[in-house]
Amino acid sequence: MVQRVKAVPVSSYEASQSGTYRTGIRSVLARPHPVLSLRAVEVDPCDPAIVALADALVATMRVSPACCGLAAPQVGESVRVFCMDLTGHKKARSCAGLVVMVNPRIVDVSGSVTMREGCMSVPNLTGNVTRPRELVVEGAAPGTGAIVRVFADEMEARCLLHEIDHLDGFVFVDRVENQRTDLFARKTFA
Repeated sequence: MVQRVKAVPVSSYEASQSGTYRTGIRSVLARPHPVLSLRAVEVDPCDPAIVALADALVATMRVSPACCGLAAPQVGESVRVFCMDLTGHKKARSCAGLVVMVNPRIVDVSGSVTMREGCMSVPNLTGNVTRPRELVVEGAAPGTGAIVRVFADEMEARCLLHEIDHLDGFVFVDRVENQRTDLFARKTFA
């Protein structure tokens, strides 16, 4: 049975925010680290190590300024797990809240839009990337294995595709059509 959700409720995420359970913050790898160019492998969503990794991804995303998504390869684990949360993002139209997926797959895409993207694994650049405007993604919830389906558009769709790209061995720079005109130095503010 496929479940349409606004957020993925997993009890360990709530526990990690209570202060009684500490999840380790992981270091984020930067390009050209070789793990970032590998296709990640599918895993058992009920494996305790995968549930712990999902917790660590959420914790790392939460402490990283302006981060709205993180995939396992970015922390050195070549497995198909990611998290994202666009809650409060000024460009988000749809918002499923916290989404954590294991072995995600794209079910449907439509439309096209070009927007600027950045990535913690490409810390000094942003770039214009064309991606589908709307999509449907489904995958397993860590800990339960329940199938979760997310319907997303605009910024949330972009974030989902960006994280799935990491699982397929791509960073956004690989999706920039013209690297001479569509890549930009990341702005920094003092």
